[in-house]
Formats: sequence, C-alpha cells, structure tokens
Amino acid sequence: MNGLRVIPTWRHGRERLYVCLPDGKNIAWYDREAARVNLLGQDREDDVLRALGPFITGPVTVGPPPVPTPAELSRLALHPDDDLAPNRPGEALLVALDRDPGPTHRLRPDPRRRALAAEQTVGDALDRLDGAGWHALHSVPLPGGDRIHHLLIGPGGLYAVHTLHARRQRVRITDPVITLGRRDPYPLLRRVRSDADRASYALTAEVRPVLALVDPAAVAAIPTAPREVHVLTATEVEGLSQRGGVLKPADVEALHAMARDRNTWARV
Repeated sequence: MNGLRVIPTWRHGRERLYVCLPDGKNIAWYDREAARVNLLGQDREDDVLRALGPFITGPVTVGPPPVPTPAELSRLALHPDDDLAPNRPGEALLVALDRDPGPTHRLRPDPRRRALAAEQTVGDALDRLDGAGWHALHSVPLPGGDRIHHLLIGPGGLYAVHTLHARRQRVRITDPVITLGRRDPYPLLRRVRSDADRASYALTAEVRPVLALVDPAAVAAIPTAPREVHVLTATEVEGLSQRGGVLKPADVEALHAMARDRNTWARV
C-alpha cells in the first residue's frame, strides 16, 4: 500500500476521482470523460496509477494538468461568493425554504415546493448536457429580486429557460397570456421574453427565451406560435442540445465565464 486515497466527486454531472495523500492534499485527479490522469507532480506517477487502477477503464493520457485557457483563468480569478456555477437548480427557492420553511400543517402544499420541484426537473435535464459541450447555470440573480431560472450556453447558442409547474393541468397559450388549469390567465410570456432580453444585454449576445412546462396534462393547440419563445415540455429541453452551428467552443467558454460572474448581472 502506498498510503494514497481515491476520493470521487461530482460537479455539474461530471465525475472526477481525486488522489490524495494521507494528510488530504491532492496530488492528482482522473477525469473519466477526458480519459486523462492529471498529475500535480511527476514523482508519484507510478503510485497514482496503482491507486487508480481499479477505476480506470481503457487507455488514458497521463501528464500535468493542461494549461488553462483565458476563460478558465477568468473563472479561477472569481471570488467564491461571485461564482454562480455552483448554484443548484432552484437555488434561490432552496435558500428561501431553508430560511422560512412555512407551517408544517397546511391544507394546500406550499407553492414554493412545487416550483422548486419543477426547477429541479428541468435543471437536472440541462445539467445532463454538460458533457456535450453545453453549460447550464441556475438561479441567475437579476436586480430587483428577479432571476433567470436556468441559462443554457452551448454550440447552439444561449437560452434563458423559465420553468412552469403544470402537473396534471391543461395549459392554454394565447400570446402573451398563459392559462393554467382553472387559474386566471396571466402574461407570463412577457416575463420570459424580458429575462432573455436582460440576459442579452448583460452578455452582449443573443439569448433566446424558452418556457419549459413540467408534466402538463395537455397543451392546447396554439393558434399562433408565441413570438420568439420556444415552448417545450421538461422532457423536450434536452433536445436543445441538437441545435448547433452558432458558437465555437472558445466562444462558449468565454460566454460561460462571463455569465457565471455575479457582477455581470448587476446592472441589467
């Protein structure tokens, strides 16, 4: 035994296996998707590979970590409080419910919990696109207490995704009005477009608005498709990854680095 420990971690849907000394210091990590073992020092290469032996499948590249790109350097320079990338789907609602859980006994479920479940469903689907060259940010804060539920950035462009809990309810859309079940209609599509417009201003790039419906009973036929807004169900949002040919990988990384910085959104 060489005293090394292998610790698996998950971040944005990707697994990394860190190799640590007994005192907890990292000396290497294995990125399964990249099939690469990154060494922070060459003197323990044989020990690292022995420790990772049970976990490695197929051929791997071994060497020092790749030189960071300008976008990665910008990300590394972010203060942790300003980095939005660690936000979980529904982060703002999770914090609100933690601070104020509400009454333990109530006749109707807390609507915040339904909204949270919807954001988590859509957010988890978007996070699964990470390995395909896409990045998803969640609960992007905007001035005035608003927020973009999800921001998706990838080869097919940028999308501001607003989720709507519609479980077992019929949805009728008459631009800009949404009617959910027997509730009063309200102009939700204006909010969806506004979120995308604010994101476009902050990032100086076109951001397309998306409304994601979670588990609707049915969606009434739309006489005229909503202007500019993609209306999808939660099971269809992963299809956004099929859109390509808009952004180069370097542009995707640069926009992601800009979008994850809280300060980018301070004046929109």
